[in-house]
Amino acid sequence: MQIRLRTILIGALVALPLTAQAQIFPGADWQRKTPGEAGINAQSLKDAIDFAIASEVKNPRDLKLNHYRTFGREPFGDAVGPIKARGEVTGVIVHKGFLVAEWGDPQRVDMTHSVTKSFLSSVVGLAYDGGTIHSVDDIARDYMAPIQLYNPLPISNRADRLVTPDLIDLFDTPHNRTITWNHLLRQTSDWEGILWGKPDWADRPTETPDEWLTRPRNKAGTVYKYNDTRVNVLALAALNLWRRPLPQVLKERIMDPIGASNTWRWFGYDNAWVVIDGQPVQSVTGGGHWGGGMFTNAYDMARFGYLTLRRGKWGDRQLLSEKWVNMALTPTGLQSPYGFINYFLNTDRKQWPNAPSTAFMHNGNGLNMVYVDSENDLVAVVRWIDNNAVDGFLKRLIAAVAEKS
Repeated sequence: MQIRLRTILIGALVALPLTAQAQIFPGADWQRKTPGEAGINAQSLKDAIDFAIASEVKNPRDLKLNHYRTFGREPFGDAVGPIKARGEVTGVIVHKGFLVAEWGDPQRVDMTHSVTKSFLSSVVGLAYDGGTIHSVDDIARDYMAPIQLYNPLPISNRADRLVTPDLIDLFDTPHNRTITWNHLLRQTSDWEGILWGKPDWADRPTETPDEWLTRPRNKAGTVYKYNDTRVNVLALAALNLWRRPLPQVLKERIMDPIGASNTWRWFGYDNAWVVIDGQPVQSVTGGGHWGGGMFTNAYDMARFGYLTLRRGKWGDRQLLSEKWVNMALTPTGLQSPYGFINYFLNTDRKQWPNAPSTAFMHNGNGLNMVYVDSENDLVAVVRWIDNNAVDGFLKRLIAAVAEKS
């Protein structure tokens, strides 16, 4: 595998003071510097990249096969969205706005798995910034209209389904009526129900089957539980709020302004179709747990990471309010290393002791990681690295930046 540390001399930009360089925002063609030009120790950076390449996750690259070896073994675990075979270990390093290293196949469009959740929370953030959501502590039910399932070929008339609801009501139980946007964003809702054929209890079920259907609900906001069914509830609620496909919102408001490619796609499940204002619309997923989610390349992931590094700013535009990004980075009291979906924080420095406490990641299965480090002005995208090797990679990467050339 060839490691490319490409060189493009930036002319007058090289002469700018450091404070000005720190606010460089990539254009359509991302400006590059060699590690030496960026003040990074080239050999140490190569050592970090070699370490990442040698630490490829052991799971098969055939992700359909991998699904049925892992999540597919859970109850109701069949895939209902697209799954794509993955590529080789790939990465992109951005320092002070410049690409300083890339390896593998950064152009390849692959699944990002739960990195999708950070795109989803950003779409919710756009609704908050625009005033559609007045407060994240508002009850989500107060914003919801009835949702009609798209069923173009009904197998019978409605009289045959007398006891089956005609409309989806996400928040119809006494417990679900208490859930706020903040609970959904922090995975503390304990939402109860079935969505797209996936019961809430079937995602990462406990080892006590007798409790799956009988346990009492935890008061919303009191227990953290990572759960993709509940994240998909947030996606459907956001669709009902926007009244248009979420990928369109993301494209117009985030991805196009940051110069992302036209090759990314955000998929939902085969059965996740509803009627919005007379039109069939697919509700997207918040990850690839049962297939679907955001499929994109490493450059686009790096651009999104750089947007969050700059606290929602891109050039002279504030795409996401700084207030929203700061809320996303506020630790969840019950799970302090977690903010909004999917901001993994390093406040306690337990998971990544070699990284600053202010660093965070957008993480997805695979491992797909978008590391964001304001203290070192770094964004690092690494795809298909073993999760246990991440801190070792960060140790080498940060040392390369600190050592200088």
